[in-house]
Amino acid sequence: MLRAGLTLVTGWLTVLFCAGAVQAAPAGPHAPGGPTQFAYLAEQLRRSPVHVSDQIPREVPRSTAPAFAREARRLGVPTYVMVLPHASYGTAADGLLAGVHDRLGRKGLYVALSDTGLEAAQTYGVDLPGTADAVTEAVYAMPYDATPREVLRHFVDVVTSGEAHQRAEEARAAYDDGGLDEPPGLHTDTTERENQSLVTGIAVLGIPLTVLLVTVHALQRRRVRRAAAAGGPVRGPGARGGPQGGGRTAGGRTTGSGRQRPVGGPGPFPRERLLPLMLGAAVLGGLVAFTASQIFDDTTSGDGSRPTAADMRARIDRVSAGLRRDPLYLDPESRSTLDSTERAHLSKRLRELDVPVVIAAVPTPPDDESGGSKELLAKEVHDRLHRNVLMVLADPATGVIELVNYSTLIDDSYLVDRPRDLTYTGPAEEQLGRHLDELLTYVDKAPRARTGGRPYDPPPAADPVEEKALPGLFTGDFEAGMVLGTFAAGLVFGLVVAARALARRLVRRGRPAGRGAGGAAAPSAPDRPTPAWLRRTARQDLDALTAALEASASLPEEARRRAWECLDAAALLIDGDSDGRIDADATPVGLTCAVVLARAGRTAIEEPAAARYVCHRNPLHGAARRPAPGRPAGGPARSLPVCETCQVTPGPVLRLRSPGSGGRGAYAAYPTLTGPLAALGDGVGIDQLTLDVREYFGVH
Repeated sequence: MLRAGLTLVTGWLTVLFCAGAVQAAPAGPHAPGGPTQFAYLAEQLRRSPVHVSDQIPREVPRSTAPAFAREARRLGVPTYVMVLPHASYGTAADGLLAGVHDRLGRKGLYVALSDTGLEAAQTYGVDLPGTADAVTEAVYAMPYDATPREVLRHFVDVVTSGEAHQRAEEARAAYDDGGLDEPPGLHTDTTERENQSLVTGIAVLGIPLTVLLVTVHALQRRRVRRAAAAGGPVRGPGARGGPQGGGRTAGGRTTGSGRQRPVGGPGPFPRERLLPLMLGAAVLGGLVAFTASQIFDDTTSGDGSRPTAADMRARIDRVSAGLRRDPLYLDPESRSTLDSTERAHLSKRLRELDVPVVIAAVPTPPDDESGGSKELLAKEVHDRLHRNVLMVLADPATGVIELVNYSTLIDDSYLVDRPRDLTYTGPAEEQLGRHLDELLTYVDKAPRARTGGRPYDPPPAADPVEEKALPGLFTGDFEAGMVLGTFAAGLVFGLVVAARALARRLVRRGRPAGRGAGGAAAPSAPDRPTPAWLRRTARQDLDALTAALEASASLPEEARRRAWECLDAAALLIDGDSDGRIDADATPVGLTCAVVLARAGRTAIEEPAAARYVCHRNPLHGAARRPAPGRPAGGPARSLPVCETCQVTPGPVLRLRSPGSGGRGAYAAYPTLTGPLAALGDGVGIDQLTLDVREYFGVH
């Protein structure tokens, strides 16, 4: 009896001991829920010192693990690198590193990277100075678009530089002082490429067009100057007669006589010269485009990593294989949100349901194979399971639960309309197990349907290569940039022309000028003018006199008569054939006399009282009011009219080339030359000069 009792007690103790051991033992790979996160990651690092998650292939393909290993070897100590989704680390990546190290049991540097950057780095049993400072420096200095591989490379560079502490302090100080809001990006994104295309369009058309417009303007101005120097079209009058007989004005308008004169000017820019300039502008535009293509040469917005087909299907294969073994699959890379009791309870309930239901507790980060689409993830997993099933997707980080029914005989609307707590988010550690249990309860109670439903096929995910590819530089906003470049070229051209005109005006104002009668500034008056200067000045002064006559509506009769007589007399001297152009055979004496008359006509309009006489020493000086002692050629000394400048200091006598020298002879004093101009040396007035000119040409 005693032996039987001892045997019974021993048996019960054995059973209890075995049950406790089984309950306390960690779940194996084929147990419900799979291995824990620490154990799973430690096992992966035991196989290879670099583990790249299969959940973010768009950002970090698993096939790039050798590149991470190469960077890690530069540190010179055993290094274990994990690249996981950011949500897998939770709030303390250091705790994950410690747990993985405890399971792995190997000395070395443990580095945690995610799709958002460097999470943590910690040494265990090895001495690697600068590790903590390098982590700090990477957090502050690396831009938001740096890939995990670039972050690891930077981290290794800082550690091996020997200046980790100094660089960390500089980065922290720059950030704390507000001098660095965000480090500049490493890669060109789509928005930046659009800006590059816009700027390129502006430059490709704006720069050549601006150069073309400015060049044509400069050449046209030079043509104008050359035409003026060579005796270009006269813009002043060319008709005989005064105000009673009529005269012609600039611009082809008529005076009293009704005779028109041609519009002056060098004419439009010649086409034969414009074509080479346009070709040059086109070549310049091509050079600008080529230069832009060399500067903005990025073709992708990442570090060049390209996921393979195996990278894109790795997680789908893993989840599908797990669901074939057990209807409850928990992502081993994520923090465990279900304890062993909850996992066992859910697995048992799933097997007892008369409706095929599977639960996959996996995250759906934006960089996974489905592009963050739970519907697409469910479809790809279902396609590999090859059976009708009600698929439940639960996010272990957020607690979000979604259902996708693939042809099971269950009323979907019942589950959709049932408790709202199946769709809201909350702390997954506390609520996910309870929510899943409630869901299975409602699935068990749900009415059965006659036919199985099937969801609409979700749109395919974006191609990972095309997703990273940048649009071409000469697409998108490039055309808009060309339009803006056209307007910019016109604006710059206008500013250049305005600035040039302003500069010329300021230069002219800054030049010292003598004072004429009445305090007015004396016009340009060389004592030995060249034929080119005389031709250019004659055209300009006649233009000015014509414009002044057109603009003056209320002039005294005497002043108007004198101005018109000066205009007609000047036209007689230099436009004998009345074609509105300076005669090719106009002599220096005739040109000088025309200039004197044109200026006298302006004076008659502006200062009628000072228009009767001009300076006898140099008639180009303009009006004269005060007589000064002088001696006409071969005559007795007497008072002759001089300008105010010559009143103070007598200037040199005007000297011209003789008419028969063809502009190449020696200079002679103007009173000694033939023609009406010589009479001014005797002090005659303007009225007498105009009369002499008319008589000289036989016009009455």
